[in-house]
Order: sequence, then structure tokens, then C-alpha cells
Amino acid sequence: MTSSPETHDDTKSVGALDGVRVVELARAPIAWAGKLLADMGADVILVEPPGGDPSRDYPPYLDDQPGENRSLYWWHYHTSKRGIVVDLDDSGDRDRFFSLVATADVLLEAEPRTRLGALGLDYDDLQAIRPELIHVAVTPYGRHDPKSDLPFTDLTIMAASGPPWSCGYDDHSLPPIRGPMQGYHTASHFAVLSVLTALLHRDIAGRGQFVDVSMTAANNVTTESASYTWLVAQRTVQRQTGRHASVSPSRETQQLCADGRYANTGVPPRRPHEFAALDKWLKELGLDAELPEAVFLAMGANWEGPFDLAKIGRDDAVTAIFGAGRDALKLIASRVSAQAFFLGCQRTGLAVGVVNAPEEAFEDPHFKARGFQVGVVHDDLRRTVVYPGAPYALKASPWAISRRAPRLGEHDAEVFDEIEGRCSPLDDAR
Repeated sequence: MTSSPETHDDTKSVGALDGVRVVELARAPIAWAGKLLADMGADVILVEPPGGDPSRDYPPYLDDQPGENRSLYWWHYHTSKRGIVVDLDDSGDRDRFFSLVATADVLLEAEPRTRLGALGLDYDDLQAIRPELIHVAVTPYGRHDPKSDLPFTDLTIMAASGPPWSCGYDDHSLPPIRGPMQGYHTASHFAVLSVLTALLHRDIAGRGQFVDVSMTAANNVTTESASYTWLVAQRTVQRQTGRHASVSPSRETQQLCADGRYANTGVPPRRPHEFAALDKWLKELGLDAELPEAVFLAMGANWEGPFDLAKIGRDDAVTAIFGAGRDALKLIASRVSAQAFFLGCQRTGLAVGVVNAPEEAFEDPHFKARGFQVGVVHDDLRRTVVYPGAPYALKASPWAISRRAPRLGEHDAEVFDEIEGRCSPLDDAR
């Protein structure tokens, strides 16, 4: 996030979930799910305990200075939400919570496995006052697994579910790697998909349902072939630099470019027109004389019938042609800048990727042209801050950040004034 002197009209546009109310019990594992729903137009009401959710103070901070309402982490994960404070351990506040849920379409929570049941706030209790409620619970191993009571972090969820085993480098003396908050994000995406599916089901069946999301299961199904390789063949894949984990090592794909940055040479040519385009590019750069294997590119350009990748390593011609494509890409990458290589491959119709730092990706012209940078007005600071924008573009129901993250209890009066008198008497409902 960076500051901008510009001001922007942050009037909320009508999103895909306009008219849907979501009550989110604030916890880090589901913050991304709540943000996605809020930015798609849902009225997400973030419920925090007295004193606020701990992630309000997570780094990094505005101008690298800690302090109240300066956490960029909090800002990012809670855009477009309204915030209230409710003490679920207090009987009076529980009644207020019941009143809120009575107006809600969705309850999103990642509470300890038995906490809501002990408080009389679980699905069966809430369904009595709101039969149409969709209750989504996100826990480490699922609501009925005692392991969900164990302490956890995003890192332990990732480790337990398997993706880091497949992510890292050819040098196995280096530890596996994982993206920050990848475990929480993956579970949040499953929660969002569940909400959307359950809303469609409710439109047809007229009733809500309880959805049990396991963070570990959600992440495990992202392991590509790793889990299945073990389950089916009792074999273990190995980490590889910049390419899919595999039982047997594959050829290296990353190349140091002329400007000192790395590019992944991605998917080599597989069809005649791709071999022809790569051969032409190699000659335009005057590099064909440095690659004796370039003769195989011409063979690929004139190949008749399907190019069967399954024959690599078994058919000499297929192996040589495919290898020549990879070698040509690596040679070109070594002689031009990473960005020039990326753009050249785009023109040639080949899928490659530059290894960008987060700030480099954020400033990429493609992302800017797509509108990924979004200015959000922070009225409390009298400045506009540039945020990461839409992860997807929906023309008929535009995605939009409608407001900055809420201050603690900022919308208490507003929210409870709205629901006052709208619910049935709690004593009768319960």
C-alpha cells in the first residue's frame, strides 16, 4: 500500500452480493473470506470482542510506525466491512447478537470448536430464530475432529496439509517454502465458494444450512499430484525450483536474464506454429548460430500430426524437438532483460513468467491497466491510500472497495439502530 495525493469517490457500486448480510466473528483465518464477500457487495458486519481483534495490531504499519489504526494488515483484510463490538460472554450482549443474526443471511466464524455451543449460539440455536441462516464454520480439521482444539497458525495448517512439501528448491538442504497466509487464504476461498453455493441452494430450497470447512482438507486438495502419488503409488514427490514437484527430477526451467533477474521459461512450444515463431525470434536475435539444436525447431515447425508429450524420453525425435524449445527459450532469456523476454514470449504466444517481487508485480503495467491499483479514502487520516484491487473482473456486478477498514466499534450505533424492532421477541424465538 502506498500513499497517493489523489482523492477518489468511494461510493459503493451495486455488487454481485448486494442485499446479502454477513455476520463475521473476527478471526484471522476468515478475514480474507469476509473481505471477498464485502468487496463483492455484501453488507459484512465484523463482530469484535471488547478490546478488538488481535490482528488490529499486526505489522506492517503505516509509515513503519506502530500505533492505533496503523496496521496495514488490518486495513487490507477488512475493507468494505462495518465494525461493531459484542461481548459474547455477556448475556446482554448475546441477546444483541441474536438480534443481529435474526437479520443476517450468513454467519461466518472460525471460533474454537465447542465455544459457540457452550454459549448457546451454535447453528441449532440460531436456526430457531433464523431458519434461512447459512452458518459457515472454519476450523483446523473440521468441527467434529478433536485435533481442531490444538493450537494452530497459518504455517502449521500448511505443514499439516502438505503444500510446502512440494514447494521449494532443487537443493533439498534448503527448507520448504510457503506463501504468507496461503493456508488461511485457501480456507477462506472454500468458505466463500460454500457461501455462494449455499445461497443458490437457499434460493431453490428456501432454507439455510450448516457448512463445515476444514482448513487442512481445503489446503490438502491443492497439492496437485503429491497426495495422490502417495495414496495410489506410495511414492513421494520432491521439490523442484520453479516447476512442479515430481517423483523423478525434470529439466530446470528458471534462467538468469541479462539484467540479473530471473524468468521461468514456462511451457515450451508444443505445436508447429509455436516452434516456427520461436525459431523466427531466435534468428531475429542472431542467436541461432549459438544453438546447434535449433535445427530441431524447424523440425517441430513442420511436424505433422499431434506432438505427443508422453513420448518425451522414449522417442528420440520428440525428445530432441521438445528439448530444443526449452534450450532456445533459456538462451534467449540469458541475452535479454527479464521483461523483454516476457513480452517477447507473449508476442510469440508462449506462456512464461518473470520472477517479480511483490512491489514489482504491483507496479506492472498490465496490472495497472487492469485497474488493480485502487485508491481508498482514509477520511480519518485525510489521505488516500493505494490498495490491491479486484482479483477478478465482473462486468455486470462490479467489484469495489466501498470503505476503509472500520475502527473499533465504529458502527455500533448505526448497526443496532438499523435492527432495532426488526426481530421477533428473543424469548419467544428461543
